[in-house]
Amino acid sequence: MGPTATDALPHTAFATDGTPIAWYLHGPPAAGPSVVLTNGLSTSSNFWKHLVAALAPIGRTAHWDYRGHGQSGRAGAHGYSIATHAADLEAVTRALGAVPPPVHVAFSMGVTVVLELYRRRPELASGLVLIAGGADHPYASSSAFRLPGARRAVRAALGAASPLVPRISPFLRRASRSPALYPLSRALGTIGARAPRAEVETFFRAFGEMDHHAYLETLRSLMEARASDVLAQISVPTLVVAPERDVMALRGDVEALRAIADVDYWLLPGTGHAILLEEGERIGARVRAFVERIAITGTRPATA
Repeated sequence: MGPTATDALPHTAFATDGTPIAWYLHGPPAAGPSVVLTNGLSTSSNFWKHLVAALAPIGRTAHWDYRGHGQSGRAGAHGYSIATHAADLEAVTRALGAVPPPVHVAFSMGVTVVLELYRRRPELASGLVLIAGGADHPYASSSAFRLPGARRAVRAALGAASPLVPRISPFLRRASRSPALYPLSRALGTIGARAPRAEVETFFRAFGEMDHHAYLETLRSLMEARASDVLAQISVPTLVVAPERDVMALRGDVEALRAIADVDYWLLPGTGHAILLEEGERIGARVRAFVERIAITGTRPATA
């Protein structure tokens, strides 16, 4: 069996405010191209299983935990802003020490985080793979969030919920283990038919056990995210992987990434937000070809 996203011991990088950030390394010690995988909000590591299996045989492949997620520490003085997560990603990238710099692969909220890293340190990326996420806050292309004060109202509601976290967390832990959660998610359209139940339930259980204060504060910050101004600055090859039927990352949000100059836009029919579980092997093969082409020529592969 090949490497998986859950079979590596964590390394630690320290953020500028001292928060310990856990990251995990797969692949040969110092050979081949390097890749850094950046999660969505609350995503469990099993979402990366297919990409780790595809990429670790050709080079160093790292994934990491946001502060307050997984084995990373709770936030220090810098809190949970998107800019802070991007600074944490910079710390992980520097700890990896890849020369040339790695290809950054991002899922969902990770797209915004990687774009913020590119704003800060474009020299730390040799290519980008942006999966099921937009540059700005969720639902940026929807008419509802274009109404004056809409995002401010959502942030206020999330802020009002913060004192309730200690009471809500036990309920979330119990609910995350419920067998009813998977069919409910299927009915709501947040999980597609091809997402394996066992993998989705692994994610649910991980969410139930995580630091819910960190989740809430990161979600509040995400509602203020705006990195679309970075798109015109991107000069590295970029692959965008777009789900066809995603109720979490709207098609308009993802299509806005076409503003990147050197972009290959790949729409996968029939997929939803759990695209990494639904079409993981196919995505892994495509991303591997993309990474190998950058390593050899510095250019993206021709569209399949």
